Amino acid sequence: MGDKLRLSVGILGNGASLLLYTAPVLTFSRVFKKKSTEEFSCLPYVMTLFNCLIYTWYGLPIVSHCWENFPLVSINGVGIVLESIFIFVYFCYASPKEKIKVGVLFVPLIVVFGLTTAISAVVFEDHRHRKSFVGSVGLVASISMYGSPLIVMLPNMVGTPLGILQLIIYFKYKNKKEAPITTTVVGKWDHEKNKSKLKLVVDIDHDADADDNEKKFMNAC
Repeated sequence: MGDKLRLSVGILGNGASLLLYTAPVLTFSRVFKKKSTEEFSCLPYVMTLFNCLIYTWYGLPIVSHCWENFPLVSINGVGIVLESIFIFVYFCYASPKEKIKVGVLFVPLIVVFGLTTAISAVVFEDHRHRKSFVGSVGLVASISMYGSPLIVMLPNMVGTPLGILQLIIYFKYKNKKEAPITTTVVGKWDHEKNKSKLKLVVDIDHDADADDNEKKFMNAC
């Protein structure tokens, strides 16, 4: 009874996982037609590939007991093939900058997978500890896979409160910034006005002195 229940649940899980792994087909058919990845990120597909690799390793007889988790191996094997195709298509049509990002994401995850397989096969001697270790890594991989599409939202989530904070600071100190500028302008204008008046008075006095000197000269003659 327990084996039949496990098989039934495994089949249902495989069906749901197959729908998940084939969902990007429409996206990549669009990429293939337009010959461009546009604004798509490769992170979800790389994380899904990592998840499939971990759980395929988990289901193999090296970690599990015999083939007790064969459904896990079968569906994640299909996932490895599909995600590898998606990443290859993305890499072909991505810009040089995006290709570098793919490499930066892909290589460390392959290294982590290699370390996981080596540690589980060499360090642990029984299936129970191997399953516990690989299952823990698989848990982190699954959380990363389902959370990776949210990476597009995180810059906006961080930027929105920062933008609101900038507006609050602007409206709080806006009037305080305008007052010194107004005073400076008025002060400069008054200074220029006073200089003009002073120059006008000096010019008038100079003209008056010139007239007096001219009259004295005429009287002397």
